[in-house]
Order: sequence, then structure tokens, then C-alpha cells
Amino acid sequence: MRIVLVRLSALGDIIHTWPLADAIRATCPNANLTWVVEKPLVPLVEGHPAVDSVIDVTTKRWRRRPFTAQTRAEIAIVKTRFEELRPDLTIDAQGTLKSALVTRWTGADRKIGLARPWRREWIAGLPLSETLPGSRDQRHVVATNLELVRAVGGTPPDTPVAPDGRWLLEDTAETTVSSHTESPYAVILPGAGQPEKILSAEVLATGVRHLVGKDLDVVVAWGPGEQERAAEIVDLGGPRVRLAPPTTIIELARLLGAAAVVVGGDTGPVHLAASLGVPTIGVHLTTDPLRNGPLGDHTAFVSGALPGRGHGGSATTGRAGPITANQINSAVDGVFQSQE
Repeated sequence: MRIVLVRLSALGDIIHTWPLADAIRATCPNANLTWVVEKPLVPLVEGHPAVDSVIDVTTKRWRRRPFTAQTRAEIAIVKTRFEELRPDLTIDAQGTLKSALVTRWTGADRKIGLARPWRREWIAGLPLSETLPGSRDQRHVVATNLELVRAVGGTPPDTPVAPDGRWLLEDTAETTVSSHTESPYAVILPGAGQPEKILSAEVLATGVRHLVGKDLDVVVAWGPGEQERAAEIVDLGGPRVRLAPPTTIIELARLLGAAAVVVGGDTGPVHLAASLGVPTIGVHLTTDPLRNGPLGDHTAFVSGALPGRGHGGSATTGRAGPITANQINSAVDGVFQSQE
């Protein structure tokens, strides 16, 4: 069977789809599984143990410049790849307009995605031949993604499976990144994809000083557009606090994978850290942690968000109240105590 899995973005959502890829492979060990993903995120799926091949797309640029020769040529290449692949089944795990377009291009007879309200956008259902409900018993998005294994005759597990990203660390010779310290260190992730998810620099700096008090150096990591804010936290944090160098996805994984603890908001790198087995604290200001929180044996969350209602729909629930540095510090202490 030739299967196409469509999960284009974002970083955390792709990580939350890894368990589905593993479940498809376990159910259909001889299937050929192709993952379609946005080009900058290819490192998150290329080399995954369950994935045979990757098709990359650049839908953001295509939407900005839909009628250019370059856009038309790149879309034609993608469509040709699908014609050569001749998939039997396409699974749209994203449920948005852009993933629906890609799902349609695959040309598979069976095109399966989530039913509403688990599917994000109703229009994404137009190219589907079948829909499946998400999880009715478990609120976490990983559990809903795993319901799509029914498309290949599989049975979802009773509880969500924590994503396992340790395969990203297997080839250590090719890429390395310095933590700026030889001592045990923590990583702070101050950014987030949406402004309402960002915790204040002052609160994070107080948390940084608490980590230093545990005899840890602290590395503040950053992504595009976040360097200035990260530098502010370094300045407020005091001695033993360093700014991380620019990192690729794989370099970020290596930086996180060697950390003693990682603290950050509801952002993709937090889920990446959790998938590597690193003690991880997720701080949720406006999103339901029971739906989108980090999963794993050494994870915890701090929430100032309103509780979620029902299943499916948006992860954003709104803010119930402020989060203090003491709450974050208590969560850090609890994670360390659980390992003693």
C-alpha cells in the first residue's frame, strides 16, 4: 500500500503527528509511507523511522506569489511526484485549506481526514472521501491524531503516546552546537508563535535565577525574530546566563537533548525537548495544556489558561489569570524531585 501523510506544519504539530506515523508503520509494516511537509521543516520527518520518503512544499510563498512562473513550476513538480507515486490512500492530519489542496493533488482514491469539530477548517473536508472522528475520551491532540490510524485498519491506543524524537540525535557527527558551557545547563525558550503565548521577560528572568541557584548554567535559545527578547532575558538573568547561537532544527535538538531541564511556553521547541526525554516545563498562558501540553515521563505544565471544553476545536481557550515565577519554579522543583 502506498500512503501519503499530509501534515505540513508547524513544528509542534509535526511532532504531535509522529505517533500517528509510528502507528501506521506498526499496522502496515510493508506500506510505503510518504510525508508531505513544508520545506523548512523537512528535518523533522526526513529520517524518521516510520517514513520512507518526503515531499516538500512551500505553500506560504506560493500563497504570496500564486501566479509566478516559479510557483507554477514548483507546484507542477509536486503534482508530478504524486503521479509517479500513485498513492492508494492519503491521510490529511492537518485539516486546513492548504493541506486540503495538497490532499486533492495526491490523486488517491481514498482521502481521509478528521471529521468536524476535530478538523480545524470545514472547507478542508471538500476533497475527502471519508472522515473519522477524533478521540472522544482523550483531549490531547496526539490522541486525536492517532484515531486516523483507523484509516489503515489500526486501533488507537487507550492513552496518547508521547512523541519520540530521539532518532534526531542518532547522527551526532554531522552537526554540533555549543551550549557555551561545559557545566550542566538549563535551556529557556522565551518565544512563541503567537504574541499572547509569550511570557514576560521579567518572570522568565526570575525563573532563570532560580535555575542558577540550582547550580545550573542557563542557555536562552531563540528563533527568528526572538533574539532581542532573548538577549533581554540574558541581561536580566545575571551571571551564568548565556545567549544560544543561531541554530538549525537539528542543532536545536542537540542543544535541548543535552539539557538538564527545558522551560518554555506553548511552542514547538518545548514539544521537541519533551520528545527527547528531557525534563520539560510547558507554560500555557492561553492554550489548554490538556490538549496541547508536552507529553512524556519527565514533563509538567503551568497553566494560566481557561480550561478547554469538549473535544476538537481550537487549542486557544483564553487567559484565566497571570502566571508567576513561583509557579514555574515550583514546577521545575517538582520535575527534579521526581527524578530523585
